[in-house]
Amino acid sequence: MDPITQIVIVGAGAMGAVYAAKFAQAEGLSVAFHAGGARYERLRTHGVTVNDTRLTVPVIHPDDATDPAHLILVAVKDRDLPGALPDLRNVVSEQTLFLSVMNGLDSEAAIDAAYGASRALYAIAVGIDALREGAAVTYTTSGKLIFGEVDNHDLTPRVRAVQALLDRAGLAYETPVDMVRMLWWKFMVNVGVNQASAVMRAPYGVFHASPEAQALMESLMREAITLAQAQGVDLREDDIAAWYRYLNTLSPAGKTSMLQDIEAGRPTEVEIFAGKVVTLGQAHGIPTPVNETVLRIIRVLEQHPR
Repeated sequence: MDPITQIVIVGAGAMGAVYAAKFAQAEGLSVAFHAGGARYERLRTHGVTVNDTRLTVPVIHPDDATDPAHLILVAVKDRDLPGALPDLRNVVSEQTLFLSVMNGLDSEAAIDAAYGASRALYAIAVGIDALREGAAVTYTTSGKLIFGEVDNHDLTPRVRAVQALLDRAGLAYETPVDMVRMLWWKFMVNVGVNQASAVMRAPYGVFHASPEAQALMESLMREAITLAQAQGVDLREDDIAAWYRYLNTLSPAGKTSMLQDIEAGRPTEVEIFAGKVVTLGQAHGIPTPVNETVLRIIRVLEQHPR
């Protein structure tokens, strides 16, 4: 497979902006944002800064005639994916790969449904503590990308090509043997810390120090672990301990994406976290009382923002 040098990023939020900055700083790489409508106008007019440095990254409109991307990195919210996917046709060729750093369990399937089977590699982002306020993004660590095929006993050419790209950009990564397990691990993390932070309005520092905050987070996570096991996924109690190793590296002032949404009065991703847990629990006949309660609380917070 040819080297990946042309990258398009969908979503100029906290994560998308950090990855754009890393790719833009690497020699020999071309990176652009892709956006339509009001998002296109905002990016063209106001741009985005990362750690006080303005990104000089072009913005591609869905109607622009342009070369196809080698890799499309998808970093939008779940609610925005159905609208974003059709707009990408002007940058997609038969060779274009997708890498989704979106939350939840279903974005890769949605991408494959739009552009062909096995078009998307599976990926999660861990340990990144980026915050966005208006057009300004700040971060202290870019964390690690964990990605690959479903099974990575033998690395495919496209996995090796993405590894080479991340090496050029100075981005840490890991390619585990069992990527489905890692997707569920990140789902467990989001179900726990994202939702607990939202209902308590708590930054990471609260989870560093408060046993009560940790207990709520872990109770949410354990319901996800039980469902993963019912789905045949090898998720275990000690996976919670593995999360603390990342959590303890995050800035105490850092905030989860769901807390940022709550504070900004935006819709959250609660339906793909607690909503998914509750739905799967009902399908398997497994009680999920903690997630059911948090689902109700966050729905109220969305409907009645302060």
